[in-house]
Amino acid sequence: MVNSINFLLLLSLLPFAPFCHCEKKNEGYLYPQFYDGSCPRVQEIVQSVVAKAVAKEPRMAASLLRLHFHDCFVKGCDASVLLDSSGTIISEKRSNPNRDSARGFEVIDEIKSALEKECSHTVSCADILALAARDSTVLTGGPSWEVPLGRRDSLGASISGSNNNIPAPNNTFETILTKFKLKGLDIVDLVALSGSHTIGDSRCTSFRQRLYNQTGNGKADFTLDQQYAAELRTRCPRSGGDQNLFVLDFVSPLKFDNFYYKNLLTNKGLLSSDEVLLTKNKESADLVRKYAERNDLFFEQFAQSMVKMGNITPLTGSRGEIRKNCRKINK
Repeated sequence: MVNSINFLLLLSLLPFAPFCHCEKKNEGYLYPQFYDGSCPRVQEIVQSVVAKAVAKEPRMAASLLRLHFHDCFVKGCDASVLLDSSGTIISEKRSNPNRDSARGFEVIDEIKSALEKECSHTVSCADILALAARDSTVLTGGPSWEVPLGRRDSLGASISGSNNNIPAPNNTFETILTKFKLKGLDIVDLVALSGSHTIGDSRCTSFRQRLYNQTGNGKADFTLDQQYAAELRTRCPRSGGDQNLFVLDFVSPLKFDNFYYKNLLTNKGLLSSDEVLLTKNKESADLVRKYAERNDLFFEQFAQSMVKMGNITPLTGSRGEIRKNCRKINK
C-alpha cells in the first residue's frame, strides 16, 4: 500500500519535473535570447562600438570577422584567441596565423568595458566575438543573421592548435578541406566562408610564393592572371616588404559582396587558398560559379555557415568562465 502511494505521488510530480531543472534546460546549446533577461542591451552596445570602430577604420570590419574565425578553429569558439601570455598561458597571438596580422583586440576591449558597466560579469568575450563578426558583416553591406549566444570563455589557449588548425594561404585544397571537416564543417561551408575575403587585406608574405616560386621551379603560379601578378610584384618583391598590404578583393575591397567569386573566375584571386577553390575540385568550383552569379545565394549560405561555425564546441553551462577582462583569465 505504501509503495502504491509513493508510486502515485511520483506520477503526480512528473508533469512538474521539467520546472525543477529550468536552470539546466538550456545548458549545452546556444540561443539568440540568452541575454534577454540578464543584459537586454548587449546587441545594441556591441553594434554601437563596432560601428564606431569601422567608421574610423573600414579595414576593422574584416579584422573583427577574422578574429572570430581564428578563435573558433582553435579549441572551439571560446575567446582563447584574446588571451595574452601570462603564467602558464602562451598566447595564440604569437602563432604563425596571428603574429603581425591578428588585430581588433582594442575594439573587443572597448566592447567588454561598456558591457561590464551595463551588466557586469554577464556577457562572455566569446559571444562578443560572435556578435562583432556579424555586425562587421552587416556594416559592410553583407547579410545579417541571428547569433546564437551563451558561450563561455576558456581558461587557457593553444598556440599549437592555432598553428596547426587554422587554414593557411599556401595549404593545398585537400588540407584546407580536412581542417574544415575536423571542425564539423563541409565543402559548402568552406566555399561560402572563404567569401569573407570579399573585404580586408593580406600581407605580401602570404602570397609571395605565387608570384615567384609556386611549385619550387622558380616560376609564378600559372593559375594567377599574369597582368595581375605583374602589378602585385611592384609592391611585393622577392625579399623584403613582408608586411605590405594588398586588398583581397581589388574590385570592391570595402563592400561585402560576391566580387570575390567573380575575381576567382578571372584568375584574380589573391591567395593560393582562394584560387584552389576553382582549380582543384569540381564541387567547390561549381559553388564558386553559383555564388559569382547569385549574390543572394552567397549571402544566404554565408549566414548559415557563420552560425554553424559559431557552434564549434562552445563552452556552456558551468564550463569555462565569464572573463572580466578578455585578455586574461579571472583570478
